Amino acid sequence: MNAYCTAVDLSTREIPDLSLLETRALIASGAASPLEVTEAVLDRIDAVDPALNAYLTLTREHALEAARIATEERAKGLDRGPLHGVPFALKDLYETDFAPTSAGLALLRDNATGRNATVTTRLEQAGAVMLGKLGMTEGAYSGHHPEMAVPKNPWNPACWAGSSSSGSGVSVAAGLCFGALGSDTGGSIRFPSAACGITGMKGTWGRVSRAGVFALADSLDHVGPMARSAADCAAILSVIAGADPADPTALLDPVPDYLAACAGPVRGLRIGIDRAAVLENVAPETAAVIADAIAAFEALGAEIVPVAFPWPADATDQWSVLCAIEVALAHAGRFPEQRTGYAPHLTALLDYGHGLSAKEVGAAMQWRLVYNGAVARAMHGLDMVLLPITTAPVAELDNIYAAPSAGESDENLGDLLKFTAPADFTGRPALTLPGGFDRRGAPIGFQLVGHALAEATLFGAGAAFQRVTDWHTRRPDLAPFRG
Repeated sequence: MNAYCTAVDLSTREIPDLSLLETRALIASGAASPLEVTEAVLDRIDAVDPALNAYLTLTREHALEAARIATEERAKGLDRGPLHGVPFALKDLYETDFAPTSAGLALLRDNATGRNATVTTRLEQAGAVMLGKLGMTEGAYSGHHPEMAVPKNPWNPACWAGSSSSGSGVSVAAGLCFGALGSDTGGSIRFPSAACGITGMKGTWGRVSRAGVFALADSLDHVGPMARSAADCAAILSVIAGADPADPTALLDPVPDYLAACAGPVRGLRIGIDRAAVLENVAPETAAVIADAIAAFEALGAEIVPVAFPWPADATDQWSVLCAIEVALAHAGRFPEQRTGYAPHLTALLDYGHGLSAKEVGAAMQWRLVYNGAVARAMHGLDMVLLPITTAPVAELDNIYAAPSAGESDENLGDLLKFTAPADFTGRPALTLPGGFDRRGAPIGFQLVGHALAEATLFGAGAAFQRVTDWHTRRPDLAPFRG
C-alpha cells in the first residue's frame, strides 16, 4: 500500500471527514466497505446539503449500485487503485450517461446527452462511486442563474464559495464527497479551493481531456481535481490525465505516477517570489499567509528566489476579450436565439463577444503570445512561483455578484484575475493549497505555479508543505447547516 494510505482512527472522526486516501486505507483494511462509506456520505449529504446547495443532481441509486459492485470486487481481492469504492462527484459540465448535464444553465436543466465525458469514463473504470452533479455558475462564467441554487461556503455562508466550481469546493470541504472535478478558465478551480479550504490542481492545458466537457473558452479551459490534500489530487490526476482520441488537444506525453511524486524532496527547489506584488500590495491577512508559506518552504530546504513577474495592467481586459469571443463560439446556435433563457452575467459576456471586431480579437491573441513569452522569461531558472489566489481574503456574497452592464465585460473581475489569469493564459499548472484563515474564520489559500507538465514537481512541493502544516486537515463546523 502506498505510504499515503495509512491506518485510520475513527474514534474522533466520522468517515465523511476523512481524506480520499484515508478512505482508501479504510476500505483496503476492511474496516469499512465501499457501500458503508457511500452510505455514510449520503447520510451527510441528507443532513447538510439542503442548506449548502452543493449538489444540483444527487444520483443516489446509481451511487449505491456502484458501491455494491465495488464492495463485491474488493471482497474478491480486486483492486482498481486509490479511487476504487471511493465516493466522488462531478461539476455539472461533465457529461454523464446517468444524469443530465446543465453546465449551470437553467435552459439545459434536463439536458440528458446519454454519453460520458472521457474523464467520467476514466473515473468509473477506476472504481470511483459517482454520487452526482455539483452546482456551478451559469455556463462556468461568473454568476449563477437565478433559477439555480448558489452553493454556500461551509466555513462562513456569508462568504463567496468561489467561482464556477463552487459546488465542487463546497462538497469536498463539507465531506459530501472525497474528491470532485472542477474546471478553470480564469481561476475556477483555484478560487473555490482557496475559499473552501481545500486543495486543487489546475493541470497543464491539455493534460486532461476536455472531450464531453461543456466549454466556456476552449483555449483557456482546464480540467482538474479538487480534494483535501495534494496527495488526494495526485491520485485523481493519475486517473484522468493522458491522451484521448476524442480530444486532439489532449497531450500525448506519458502520465507520471503523481502519487509517488508526493514523496519527492523539496530541498533545492527554486521557488520564485515577487515580493513587491505578493507581500507589499495585498491585504495584511493574505500577506501573512504568504509569509508563513515562504517560511515553511525555506524550512523544508527550498531556495526562495526574487522574481519580477509580469503584471500588465490590461491583463483582465485581454482575458475578457479572449474569453468572450470563445464563449460566443461555445454558445453558437443557442445564443442569441434563446437569449431570454440566460441570466445577466453570461448575457453580458455573450453580447460583448458578439460585438468584438476581428482586429480586437487578433490584438488580444498577439498580446497573449507576448505575455506568455514574458512569463517564460521571468520563470526561467525557477521550478515554480508562489502566488496568492486573490489580493484580499474571500469576498462576501453581496459584493461579488453584481451584474455587469449590457455589452460590457464583467467589472467585478477587476483585480480578481490578477493572480490566477497568468496560469490560464500560459496553460501552466497551478496547485492551490490551504494556508490559513482570516478573522472571520474563512480560509485563505495560495498557489504554486510551475512549468508545463511539471505537475509532479508541484505535487511534491505541496505534499511536503502539508506534511509540516495542518491547514488541510481542518474541517468546518457543519452544525449550523443541519436540519
